[in-house]
Amino acid sequence: MSTTSTAAQPWNSADLGSVVVMAWRGETPDGGIPFLLACSLGNGASGPDATADAVRHLLRGAGLSPAGRLVDASEETGPSGVVVVPGAASLTLPGFDAQFVPPPKWADAVGERGHVYLVFTTRPWPSGAEPGDLATLDAFTSDQDTLRSAAHVLLPARTLPTG
Repeated sequence: MSTTSTAAQPWNSADLGSVVVMAWRGETPDGGIPFLLACSLGNGASGPDATADAVRHLLRGAGLSPAGRLVDASEETGPSGVVVVPGAASLTLPGFDAQFVPPPKWADAVGERGHVYLVFTTRPWPSGAEPGDLATLDAFTSDQDTLRSAAHVLLPARTLPTG
């Protein structure tokens, strides 16, 4: 579930459509990395092309560039970040909030790293593919067009204590 703020936006937020956030843990020699993919389903009011433009406006409004370069914001204390509680998490950017259910290994990696690697792409999720399908996720996040048309940012992440 995502929400967008419509205050003073020079674009039609209905063109954004449904935005999905998918979490997975990638393995490296240095341990697990918690990744997030955020993308529209391409079902905005004016179709997939307008959806890509709406995502670009959203990202620029959040101070992010969909140019495929990694930005390290993991030490910043601004309005962007991820909060993880047992069984749930929330991604917050200026003008955008999304709640999602992460896999336990992803949450473990957040606890180890203290940040997440967000890929927020302007390309819509492949038409007809089920969000969360692992084969589609792997192909989509490995595609160079997807990666080049995305904002890549390390975001700070907090885990809230339980009990």
